[in-house]
Amino acid sequence: MAKSKNIGKILVADDESDFRMILQSFLETEGHIVTTAEDGADAINKLQENTFDLVLLDIRMPRVDGVEVLQFIKQQYIDTQVIILTAVDDVRIAVDCMKLGAFHFLTKPYSVDELHSLVNRALDLRAMAIELKVMKTAISRLSFSTQLIGESKEFQKVLELAGKVAPSDSTVLLEGASGTGKEVFANFLYKNSPRAEKPFVALNCASIPDTLIESELFGHEKGAFTDASSMRQGLVEIANGGTLFLDEIGEISPVFQPKLLRFIQSGEYRRVGGNKNLKSDVRLISATNKNLFNEVAAGHFREDLLYRLNVITIQLPSLIERKDDIPLLAQNILERKNKLREKKELHPDALVSLKEYHWPGNIRELENVLERAIILSTDEFIRPKDLLLPQHMNVRQANSENGAQKIGSAMSLEELEKEHIASVLVNTKWNKNLATKILGISLKTLYTKIHQYNLKES
Repeated sequence: MAKSKNIGKILVADDESDFRMILQSFLETEGHIVTTAEDGADAINKLQENTFDLVLLDIRMPRVDGVEVLQFIKQQYIDTQVIILTAVDDVRIAVDCMKLGAFHFLTKPYSVDELHSLVNRALDLRAMAIELKVMKTAISRLSFSTQLIGESKEFQKVLELAGKVAPSDSTVLLEGASGTGKEVFANFLYKNSPRAEKPFVALNCASIPDTLIESELFGHEKGAFTDASSMRQGLVEIANGGTLFLDEIGEISPVFQPKLLRFIQSGEYRRVGGNKNLKSDVRLISATNKNLFNEVAAGHFREDLLYRLNVITIQLPSLIERKDDIPLLAQNILERKNKLREKKELHPDALVSLKEYHWPGNIRELENVLERAIILSTDEFIRPKDLLLPQHMNVRQANSENGAQKIGSAMSLEELEKEHIASVLVNTKWNKNLATKILGISLKTLYTKIHQYNLKES
């Protein structure tokens, strides 16, 4: 009898102590982590203290029976699988339990092989359900490279630090301008950690409205708000045991920050509209293109939350700081983007243009420029004219004289920022998506700045 490929956390709930001990011994021999409960009330208490992959549940128990425990599980922990074990051979009870969401109904006595097979199948189903939810959160990231590429001194220094940090369980804050590869580094930390076999779930905080981010992370109960027609799990529950990556964490609202802090401190949270404390064990990696110490000073970010997030801080270099890596990065991008198109090569003159450009949008901008160039080039080579970089370089040149005079002058940083954003918007003809890439900020931040500085399209 082969051991299960999925090792699970299993709760055995039965009022017969000898039976509990036999089941515990059998399951632990299989490699599973087993907790026992002597009745239904004890089972509910254990479920509230820990997350389980599978529950082996007796029907007839004192205080609270197995059907009530099954209902509680399917209301609160929808992916936890339940196998009903009972000496009562009642078809009606079996049908009712299956309707409530039990994985299987097994009548005592049963063979060890039969139980072994059911446990494996239930754990496989649980793993598939979690993988499906993780895949849904990862679809938007599939077009980007997950490789860390670079040989420059600046890049290797950061990679060495990430290699030391990855095996720990500490929270990590990745700092760097937009497009520097923060999510790629988060993937590296995850894949080289003890949690690599568990889920990796990512959320871009800038892409979720303030009113919905709590529901996205912590889930919600049925009827919690107008559109909540059913209970929904949050990302922290899906990521349990694995890694949660919060990108653009500087964008979360001050209203939600205390709740996130409480979760980081205790692992406890409540679904929106719920009154029960739930727990999830995740390693938190966050990222920002803002200076969070400045945000704290401005009253936009909690200081205690910042110190929880930046136990270890990794500062990612911009592309301008690692220009020597541009040939390697460009080659990798072309190899990935050429798969579905006629193969293109970078002309030496185009490589010179790439190395001379200042790359405000960093690696993400490089990827966009090369993908566009693949389409525009008319032969097997990508040439300087295909890169469409001159318009950006002209923007830089047009502003260089005025900019050079204003840098170091009596102008405040706020005035410089306002003028720079206004200039970029004018030169991009108010193409906000292009402007965000040049400025290295999120679309949400750009709209905030436009409103803050009362900028208008003429």
